[in-house]
Amino acid sequence: MIQKRIIPVLLLYDGALVKTINFKNFNYIGDPVNTVRIFNELQVDEIIILDILASKLFKKPDYELIKKIASECFIPLSFGGGIKAVSDIHNILSIGVEKVVINTHSLVNHTLITESANEFGKQCIIGSVDYKIDPVTKKRYVFNHTNPKKNNKNPFNWVSDLHNSGIGELLITSVDHEGLWNGYDQGFLREISKSLEIPVIANGGAGCLEDISELFNKTFCTAAAASSLFLYQKKGMGVLVNFPEQKDFINIIK
Repeated sequence: MIQKRIIPVLLLYDGALVKTINFKNFNYIGDPVNTVRIFNELQVDEIIILDILASKLFKKPDYELIKKIASECFIPLSFGGGIKAVSDIHNILSIGVEKVVINTHSLVNHTLITESANEFGKQCIIGSVDYKIDPVTKKRYVFNHTNPKKNNKNPFNWVSDLHNSGIGELLITSVDHEGLWNGYDQGFLREISKSLEIPVIANGGAGCLEDISELFNKTFCTAAAASSLFLYQKKGMGVLVNFPEQKDFINIIK
């Protein structure tokens, strides 16, 4: 049986740690290195860090910043943003990152995931899919941050393609739920996670620990990712880096 995981997601924007709503409306949180130190002390199992500006501006990963973060991170670390080539992945893994998250560039270079999985192993590659719901048709479609116009890419088909390309895990994010504290898109996540034989990390919308517990009970997702929940005291309140205590963690994942 695959162990359930709860994973803080940290968003980088021009070197700073930020929080967004629907990946817009940036709110400054603090220094990413200091935040990682706090999560070390809170004994989180792993962290995902996404540079949301790098891919949008077609920038290379900030290796110096990644190195600083990795040197202070004593737990498994995954990084995404600006990854366009196998050489980028090599550089990131060589400075202490355990896994890479590939999102935007997989939309234009389908072979990157296959080449990377062959080179470094599937366990190092997390395929990432962001999706939105069309307000008129109510259908979900894959969201591209570099070209935000609506497209006809079906998330189920795209996830299947990524799976076949060789990803070891899937990170799937609801852009519509991101930062709203309104719970996960459970029905959709159940169908996606049921269709795959690899671990699925759900992201977008967690507003309380009960949301995470429900996700595990009502879907086949093996990991719950969250950002706002672990960076603020409560909705609408100030910054407070936090994570469930061990007794609460056990109750959530059982």
